[in-house]
Amino acid sequence: MLKDIISKLRKYEVLIRKAVNTSMQGESHSVFKGSGLEFDDVRQYNYGDDIRTINWNISAKGQGTYINTYKEEKEQNVFFVLDVSASQRVGAKGLQKLDIGKEICGVLTISALNEQSSVGLLCFSDKRERYVRPDKGNRQAAQILKVIFDLNPSSDQTNLQKAITMAMNIIKRKSVMILVSDFIDENYEAALKGVAKQHDLICIHLGDPREQDLPQLGIVQIYDKESGKSVWVNTSSKEYRQHFEKQFVQKREELENLCKRYGADYLYLSTHDDYVPKLIKLFKLRKTRRK
Repeated sequence: MLKDIISKLRKYEVLIRKAVNTSMQGESHSVFKGSGLEFDDVRQYNYGDDIRTINWNISAKGQGTYINTYKEEKEQNVFFVLDVSASQRVGAKGLQKLDIGKEICGVLTISALNEQSSVGLLCFSDKRERYVRPDKGNRQAAQILKVIFDLNPSSDQTNLQKAITMAMNIIKRKSVMILVSDFIDENYEAALKGVAKQHDLICIHLGDPREQDLPQLGIVQIYDKESGKSVWVNTSSKEYRQHFEKQFVQKREELENLCKRYGADYLYLSTHDDYVPKLIKLFKLRKTRRK
């Protein structure tokens, strides 16, 4: 079973890597690199150079104006933060939000490790479910994929604020941090702002069509997996259905705007989407911005 999943993920990874780099002639064959820069040297200022790179300490010696030059970091740190709480277990069998989240983490793990990046993982509910220390190589790929696909969470609850804080405490070096969740939680905005300042943050927002378009089933009992409580709702009520859809769209737009404000990348994926083209588009845009 796991062997079949890995075969599928490898095929998707090759598609993503080829597509992202096909239109990027002259770029290194990388999906992730380009977000981190390290100091290289200094040189004399030339007309048109960015004044923000001026090295004022050296320039103050009176021998001319000098700027700092930078080069792309040779090594990229990629860290996945995966929501494994009960609200992620919504959707058709094999196509639940959690299934899609696991596959995305798996595909991008293979891609990052193929680029000689260091890759780590934090799976969370309202606590730390599993943590894999960042490392490189085939053994690391096997460990991360095994953890992702074998994990049985011990809690159904979600605490995004706590998870983001845990990730920030674990990872000190600037990294590409990929947060995969349905973001069904409250009071995590400050933590999101903090991690976006410290890292190159990508938020992958998972959803299922029935969360937006409620089926007309009359008066039914809806069970909340995380709280363990049930409520009766009239799914045939036009007003209730409109309110339900409006609430979902509003929360999605709020999260997208939050990411834009803090300089993070945002991608919404439905369980009914083919996520490969959408990931390709996201990483192409990231590379274009960094040219």
